[in-house]
Amino acid sequence: MTAVNKGFDPQLVQEYRDKMKKRNRNYIIVESEDNTDEYVNFYFIGMYEGREVIYDAVIYTLRMHHNSELYEIAEHKAAQHFPEYKQIKYEEDENGDLAALDDLEEEIGLYMAEVIMELEEEGEVKVREHVETDPHIDFGIGLDVALNVDKITPEVITRFVNNYNDDTLELDESLYSFQLEEENEKVI
Repeated sequence: MTAVNKGFDPQLVQEYRDKMKKRNRNYIIVESEDNTDEYVNFYFIGMYEGREVIYDAVIYTLRMHHNSELYEIAEHKAAQHFPEYKQIKYEEDENGDLAALDDLEEEIGLYMAEVIMELEEEGEVKVREHVETDPHIDFGIGLDVALNVDKITPEVITRFVNNYNDDTLELDESLYSFQLEEENEKVI
């Protein structure tokens, strides 16, 4: 038995459209602690295979995408280098400060930092703008979007939604590499 995807329900689509109109926007932010000025989860209405649907989208900066790729590679290398590797979990003490890492976690963290610096120096990780569609989520259609902007602002989201729905979205095919410590980006 397959579940019905409520993101295609015309009544629900209309409810979301009314909420957007009330807010004078073409999207609705999904309230989340994960939202930052470099990453935002939001809903918008568009077409998918001839039907109106609610898109569940995340949009983030290329810099954040690059940093995530670096971290993922460093984590993978740490897992290969340390047989007892486990993902580092940062916990707060009773005062709300970060609790000290144990010796192994500290060693793993330093190793990962070295890997990241090495990858940056070599310029081995490069990213480009992209939009990935996921029709297999439980609600609506998923979109994963990386754009070469400094911040994800209401204007960036509005422009993206308009361009996506008008089929006028043009992605930059250039490959980019960023430095974690420096604010300057390098175009490759």
